[in-house]
Amino acid sequence: MVVQDIQQFSEIRPKARAYFCYLFQKNLPNHLPSATVEHITDRLRKIKGDLPGVEAVYLLDAAGNQAGPTYLKGIIKEDDIGENRSTRAYYYRAMHERRCTITDPYPSLINDELTVTASEPIFDENGEIIYVACLDMPLNEVLRIAHPLALESFAGKFFRTIYAVFSVALAAVALLLFIKGIEGFFTYGLGNAEHIEIKDIFEATILLTLSLAIFDLVKTLFEEEVLGRSKKDPASDIHKTMVRFLGSIIIALSIEALMLVFKFAMTEPAMLFNAIYIIGGVASLLVGLAIYIRFTHDKEHT
Repeated sequence: MVVQDIQQFSEIRPKARAYFCYLFQKNLPNHLPSATVEHITDRLRKIKGDLPGVEAVYLLDAAGNQAGPTYLKGIIKEDDIGENRSTRAYYYRAMHERRCTITDPYPSLINDELTVTASEPIFDENGEIIYVACLDMPLNEVLRIAHPLALESFAGKFFRTIYAVFSVALAAVALLLFIKGIEGFFTYGLGNAEHIEIKDIFEATILLTLSLAIFDLVKTLFEEEVLGRSKKDPASDIHKTMVRFLGSIIIALSIEALMLVFKFAMTEPAMLFNAIYIIGGVASLLVGLAIYIRFTHDKEHT
């Protein structure tokens, strides 16, 4: 689920940044001559107390050195004082942009989980940056706050469970079609191939083709909606899945039409029109699929 969490973060990043900026501006002193390390640290600890999901808060000076301890959940790390963090993105971005910033997700040094750091520059009365206030929050907590439909929320888990149930059900259907398709081999045996009728071969081919089409759909549905795996080009992958699925259906219908042509030609010639209707439907599906491929191909290259 890591990839999907990062994708969701990229979508809600402006909202998350606006939320953290609001917290900083509401609680931290700025553009004041009396801003001290103790005062700013106390206000950071207040933010941490109001947000149970916060992992850590700390304060850096203008040179990027930590000006106070790191306040974790129930722990105060005094040995972090003086640590130089001038190479960290949350420091130099806040110094360069001179405004509240939020980093991309990165592995936390505390627990190796994906973490986001929000930072706010603290100015003196002359407009010079004297401190940078920092707040670390796990990515899943950021998503929970800024994105009510994130995967870790109740709704996200519910929909993921529903997709998993449908995937299992469709996989069971594909398995049953596969078993039914190869049943003839076990019924007649490979040594009695001369007793297998052409009709049975056609029907087995149709069942196996439909089984493959449904299995391919299950694979895509399970990977994207349940496991949350991302593709390099999601739109292109969706098109490929659609083409494979419709192609399998068209093949199955074509085989059915061919089987009916042979059957009616030998037994009921007057019923050949029914087979022709199916062939016309297959031709319409082919034309529609060709138009779909053409338009989607043009859209991908624009």
